[in-house]
Amino acid sequence: MRIVPRQRAVVYDEQELRRIVTRALPLCLQVADARGGPLSHLDQIEFSIVGNRAMARIHRDFLDVRGTTDVITFPYGEILVCAPVAALRAAEFGHDVTTEIALYCIHGLLHLAGHDDLEPGAAGLMARMQEKILLKAKAKPEGR
Repeated sequence: MRIVPRQRAVVYDEQELRRIVTRALPLCLQVADARGGPLSHLDQIEFSIVGNRAMARIHRDFLDVRGTTDVITFPYGEILVCAPVAALRAAEFGHDVTTEIALYCIHGLLHLAGHDDLEPGAAGLMARMQEKILLKAKAKPEGR
């Protein structure tokens, strides 16, 4: 697993992000969809933390959608997270940027585990799963 910072505008705690995502990965594998996804077969997962321009370009080039978005997941194991979107949403939800970026990373892992959010019911289920996984991954290990 690699976390690659590709932007400088938004400050976040890379060490804390790595800790959360490392703990979230096996939790995402546990809830892999029966239809399967590539997560259990990937040798490497790369999380690229990008800015608005890069995300908007990738969003347009690969999904033919204008504008930026929060997270894009590629089946070969690359998850792109837009740090400026995370900063805006973190302020909206009243938590820190690192937590919001971690939530997007978990969202991407769940896509790789075979989950989708195209239908409202599936989106709600995925949102509940990612929140539960985030809480577990953020929890401090017992005895510390």
